[in-house]
Amino acid sequence: MPEQYANSKLKIFTLNSNRELAEEIAKEVGVPLGKSTVTRFSDGEVQINIEESIRGCDVFIVQSTSGPVNEHIMELLIMLDALKRASARTISVVIPYYGYARQDRKARAREPITAKLVADLLTTAGATRAIVLDLHAPQIQGFFNIPIDHLVAAPILSDYFLGKNFDPAELVIVSPDHGGVTRARKMADRLKAPIAIIDKRRPRPNVAEVMNIVGNVEGKTAILIDDIIDTAGTISIAAAALMESGAKEVYACCTHPVLSGPAIERIDNSVIKELVITNSIQLSDDKMSPKIKELSVAKLLGDAIVRVFEQKSVSTLFD
Repeated sequence: MPEQYANSKLKIFTLNSNRELAEEIAKEVGVPLGKSTVTRFSDGEVQINIEESIRGCDVFIVQSTSGPVNEHIMELLIMLDALKRASARTISVVIPYYGYARQDRKARAREPITAKLVADLLTTAGATRAIVLDLHAPQIQGFFNIPIDHLVAAPILSDYFLGKNFDPAELVIVSPDHGGVTRARKMADRLKAPIAIIDKRRPRPNVAEVMNIVGNVEGKTAILIDDIIDTAGTISIAAAALMESGAKEVYACCTHPVLSGPAIERIDNSVIKELVITNSIQLSDDKMSPKIKELSVAKLLGDAIVRVFEQKSVSTLFD
């Protein structure tokens, strides 16, 4: 572990959502993880105690707002309040997975825009900067009235597939919907492969119906890329449609493995050869599968923290 920040004003704390990732990030940066405890009162209320002085420090809190989402958001808000009242100089929230991001607009009358509400809550509680990874919609950056650094995991996922030495002529990168075309294009550029798009209609939430495939996939190795895999309905149906259209084999990858409900069963029973994910969300033991390969985003987030602390440009990490 590098020790250049061991006695500096740089502090990294974590809460309960993804302690393993936070420990990895702290190791990358070269600081011990800050001492704090998160407990519950008998009625379930969150109690947080910071066990070291952070007066005048630049503090980074690592917390994915993954399930149980509301618990993890409350932990983060209470921690922010504690840090603000303890006279931290700056407080940056490092959110590898930003929950409620799918509620980013009014799709129907009388709907909330919860992604904006959560951003407001974080700012009000005391956050002075946000570092996030692969937001569901890039415009969520505009919901924050504080500086935000939006990192992407596509290079990490792409480098993994580059290591498999596929022939670019036999490769196709597939977006499971029109909204993910930019993401697929970024990976395709790195792998020097063409893209295809699955045109799908979604009759109701978490139910996907594939219509047709735009692009040539016949005889090719297809790599499906998405930001979130939740119930795995979309991705498993998309993989089946690719095989029916003549694809040789199908891989899938995503940044955020929400993997709720029947997701693991669907992935295990699907034609997907391998699902490549990142550790933005900590997976419980019941969500492990022989088909899943996990990559770490600790170095990316650690580099962002160091650059913010040293007041250097973070934009080089966006690519």
